[in-house]
Amino acid sequence: MIVVSDTSPILNLALIERLDLLLEMYQQVIIPPAVYEELTVSSSELPDLLDRTSRDWMLVVAPHDQGRLAALRKELDRGEAEAIVLATEWKADLLLIDERHGRKIAAACGVRITGLLGVLVEAKTKGLVDQVKPLFDELRYRAGFWVNQDLYLEILRKLGES
Repeated sequence: MIVVSDTSPILNLALIERLDLLLEMYQQVIIPPAVYEELTVSSSELPDLLDRTSRDWMLVVAPHDQGRLAALRKELDRGEAEAIVLATEWKADLLLIDERHGRKIAAACGVRITGLLGVLVEAKTKGLVDQVKPLFDELRYRAGFWVNQDLYLEILRKLGES
């Protein structure tokens, strides 16, 4: 399975010390250089954590289509644009991306997407976590990840955790 990721899913899982879920679920995650740069400048502790936990399964690959990248950069930040171009070039099975506008553009490009919450739901479905509520709460309160309250409650209801 080819999985490409934008910054948010990796950053937020790293902040709650659950990057292991990406490895267990996907075995390898491809990120573009802009995402790597965003991850390594966002926190003084994060580069060390990324090196220790992901050096063998997180692959940094540059997208080639500079024209398409330039067009997407008119609407998206560099990391999102590179991730979408990379996902299309590699014919990725899945793109991990949270930002709404980026998700919309990726879907319009024919890329299958999920966000961080979808990753956690899938982790529960696969039996990698017993409950997602504690992880959702850690994301919200420890990592500062914003989740719409209605969506939060709907997901917990569907998973039988409300």
